[in-house]
Amino acid sequence: MSKPGQNRRRQARYLALQALYQWAISQDDISKIERQFLIDNEAAQIDVPFFQKLLYGVPTALDKLDETLSPHLDRKLSDIDPIELTILRLGCFELMECSDIPYRVVINEALELAKLFGAEEGFKYINAVLDAVNTKLSSR
Repeated sequence: MSKPGQNRRRQARYLALQALYQWAISQDDISKIERQFLIDNEAAQIDVPFFQKLLYGVPTALDKLDETLSPHLDRKLSDIDPIELTILRLGCFELMECSDIPYRVVINEALELAKLFGAEEGFKYINAVLDAVNTKLSSR
């Protein structure tokens, strides 16, 4: 059985991925994207503070996220499918900045997003990269 706030967090993550993808493609102002997503989606159904943490945190930490991810990739960042790169960045951000969320939950949620939005077998790549990132972060 899921915890009461779990679905609201999952929905926040789902929307944050879409908003971050839109930001990555359009380079629109994050606050404009935030307003659009909160207006278009019922805020009561999502964990709004968590959505905002992800939406503002990933772009702010982008260089650090890419630096953390890069050693675990088999190709350049620019060669990764944009939605899968966004999922990797989101998962990496959670691993680094959301210590209250168990790493297994972070990776599982990233895999679910990859299955929904990524290439057919993309979730396997996401799993391998985020698992390697978690191992590296845990060894610090």
